[in-house]
Amino acid sequence: MQELTQWLNDYGENHRHPVNQKINKVAIPGTFLSLVGLIWSMPSLSFSGLTLNWVWVAAIPLAIFYFKLSLSVSLMMLGFFLACVSLVWSLDILELPVFLVSILVLTLSGIIQFVGYEIEGKRPSLREYIGFILIGPIWVFRHK
Repeated sequence: MQELTQWLNDYGENHRHPVNQKINKVAIPGTFLSLVGLIWSMPSLSFSGLTLNWVWVAAIPLAIFYFKLSLSVSLMMLGFFLACVSLVWSLDILELPVFLVSILVLTLSGIIQFVGYEIEGKRPSLREYIGFILIGPIWVFRHK
């Protein structure tokens, strides 16, 4: 597994242009939030009279990934993850269509990220992009 510094350096290599950096300050949290919303929208697990939303199941490998990077990163991402869950839960309580809102946010975030890649003049590979979905929020919170 890559070290945190290497992940952030790799991410930074694909995000050097100042406009693309600003785009990512909006698009990356939006992408992460929308993925939380999409997972939230999946039918819950039920067993022995208990109901469990898939978002909590997804949190386990995320927590392990971030904890392996560093304790401070795992705590920061725990806070961000819980903020995303709180926002999605609020939409659900208000009976707003979480799935559709999440698709809309993901689409808009993807479009502006694509604009950023065009400005940057380079796109990450699919493998990099998948990793960058997890690393992007850390870069956003740590980047000045």
